Parts: sequence; C-alpha cells; structure tokens
Amino acid sequence: MIKTNGYAAMNIGATLKPYRFERRDPQSKDVSIDIRYCGVCHSDIHQVRDEWGGSIFPMVPGHEIVGVVTAIGDKVTRYKLGDRVGVGCFVESCRHCENCEKGMEQYCTTGVVLTYNGRYYDGTPTMGGYSHRIIVNEDYVLRIPENLPLEGAAPLLCAGITLYSPLKHWGAGPGKRVAIIGLGGLGHMGVKLAHAMGAEVTVLSQSLKKQSDGKRFGADHFLATSDPKTFADRKNYFDLIINTVSANLDLNAYLSLLRLDGSLVQVGAPEKPCAVAAFSLIMGRRSLAGSGIGSMGETQEMLNFCSQHGITADIELIKIEQINDAYERVLKSDVRYRFVIDMSSLPA
Repeated sequence: MIKTNGYAAMNIGATLKPYRFERRDPQSKDVSIDIRYCGVCHSDIHQVRDEWGGSIFPMVPGHEIVGVVTAIGDKVTRYKLGDRVGVGCFVESCRHCENCEKGMEQYCTTGVVLTYNGRYYDGTPTMGGYSHRIIVNEDYVLRIPENLPLEGAAPLLCAGITLYSPLKHWGAGPGKRVAIIGLGGLGHMGVKLAHAMGAEVTVLSQSLKKQSDGKRFGADHFLATSDPKTFADRKNYFDLIINTVSANLDLNAYLSLLRLDGSLVQVGAPEKPCAVAAFSLIMGRRSLAGSGIGSMGETQEMLNFCSQHGITADIELIKIEQINDAYERVLKSDVRYRFVIDMSSLPA
C-alpha cells in the first residue's frame, strides 16, 4: 500500500482537514498520477454534507483531477511517464453489462465505481483528488491535450462533460435554439460549448448581473427569469433547455418555453423532487429528461473538442487550506466560475 496525504471530511458536514491514507499498490494495468490540480464541484459539498444520502467517511472529495503520469504497470499501453492525464467522475465499471458494452459505462447497471465516495468491487472505499496522487486503471484515464492548461482543463472532467454530453445527444448545433439555466460552474461551460457547436445560445439567470460574462462566453441572449416578460416573450421558442441549477424551480414555467418536441434536460440535482404537470409535457409533445456525465470515449471527445476550440473553464485557483472557505463561497454563488485547488499547496 502507498501512503498518501490529502484533505478529508471525517463525518457528515465536517470541516475538511489534513488526512493521511493508503492507496493500493499499482497493478499491471494501473497508471500512477501525480495530481497537480483538482477542481471543486458543488457535488463535493452535497456529498460531504450527505445531502444525497449514503456518504462514506472519511471522505477525500475531488473528481476533476489532472496531473502527470509518474509510474505505469507492465501491461499499460496507452500512457507513458510524463504524460498529461486526467481522471473524472468514475474509475471503474463492470465492463460487461449492456450499457458498458455499448460504450456508456457511466450508466453501468452493475454500478459505476465513483472516483470518491464510492466502493471498488472488493468493497474498498474510493478516495478522490484532494490528494497528492491517485492510482487508476488505464482504461479510466484521459489524455489532456497539450494546448490546454492543466488548471483550466480540470473542471472539464465534470462540468465540461456534464454539459457536452446532453448538448451532443440532443443535437445542439446550427439552427438550434439552446437555453442554459444558470451561469455557474456548469452553466458557463454549457454556454461556451453550445456556442462552439454553432447553436443560438440564451442564458436564463435570476438577474442580469452576469450578463457581460455570459456574452463573453458566447451567449447570444441573456434573460432574467425574475422578469415575467422573459416567460411571456420566449414561449414555444427553444429546442433544448439544460437546467444546471440544484435549486427547485417551477419546471412547468420552463417547459412552456419549449417548441414542439423540445426537451428540458436536468443536470443539476435538487435535494427534493420537482412537481411537473402532465399537460406541461402533453401540450407540445415536450420531453423532460436527465443526463449524467459521459462515457470515457465521449469525455475524450469533449477534451479534443475543447482543444480544437480553445475552451477551458474560467477558474479561481486556491490553495488546499482555503477549501473550507471555498465551499462556503460556492454556496453563496461567490465564484466565477470554478474553484481549482493547486495541489502543490498540500504539505508533503
């Protein structure tokens, strides 16, 4: 076993603090990664606070991991020492279920192994990227294109793919009208990606205070949902709406903005169920759907797409000792637009 330093929550809602733990010894297909940066996702906070249930403690969060390969097993063929790589939201899947065989391992019916707050199939808890190193089977490691700065690329491994996957699946592109609800860590990536895909992009935000940023990211329109005129003026307008926020919204109001056969896709995960009236769907043959992250293949495709279009996250770089303050700021929407931890700040 390999001793590793990290930051962990020891119980529900606890302040994160230094924690020394063990990683497994590298196996023949494993890649050992020196973690350089790790993004801070709102889901880290949800899981530290057990807001989705089933949290495992001690917990080392972090699933937006980028770094450099420092060792490889004797059967590794995809990577070599010094390669720039990333690890996203999961580190293993069963490989044999229907979804895995279709290349959609994020929806593994046996149960995908999450990068943290999960368990390997032998029952061992997983520990995430708020740490010095991680050891992952090469099939669940991603290559970071050379022209993307590592710190800006880290959030692509969750925020980026969480928006890329539904945009691609529901056909965002020229001639399509796409709305992004919320301009936060997820939403700002949605605007950048949808714009690069060629769609007409609208941001639906509570106020206009982030309008200049939204336009800078590529939004064609920026509308305040606090203004009743927004819902009146945009009825039957959008082909696709992606909801990135974790708050409970009046989904019926947003469904009314969809054209015939339009789709409202949830990627934010509210704590409580949302009520939807049947006629909000029936009148317009509208769809309400959800989307999780992306497969390994799709995530690599997204990274390559971002490389081609020069897309990274807008970040605020922090030291590991600032993580608890960063959590409080995320809850206040006081970050533009993703915190990323410089893991060199973690004591050896």
